[in-house]
Amino acid sequence: MTGMRALTVNLGIVDETPPEAILEKRGPGFIRRLPRRLRASVYELAHWGYGAGGGAAFAMLPAQLRRRAWAGPAYGLVVWLGFEAGIAPVLGLRHAKELRAAERLAFAGDHLLYGLVLSEMRRRPRE
Repeated sequence: MTGMRALTVNLGIVDETPPEAILEKRGPGFIRRLPRRLRASVYELAHWGYGAGGGAAFAMLPAQLRRRAWAGPAYGLVVWLGFEAGIAPVLGLRHAKELRAAERLAFAGDHLLYGLVLSEMRRRPRE
């Protein structure tokens, strides 16, 4: 997912990732005082933390549900839609205010990939 996000940012499809938007607008004030290169690391760590938390929540779903092939990708889309329809509007982020079809498609694709990775974890042999 990090590679896909880096690609969409470098291609100019994504202007600002959700962790950037959240931390810049609502994060602790010290983040805006950090040098740009350090801020990028904080944003990346925040995104990994969100992803790990989401993965832990997925792992708590009933096994019968998690084993379905569509469960991971559907979960990834639900996480993204939760940001778009819930978090972004509540925090007053531009993600909720601007129509950005290409950016939204990029985020949807990124979260489909996230969900696919989560669902593929179910196929790993357990020892």
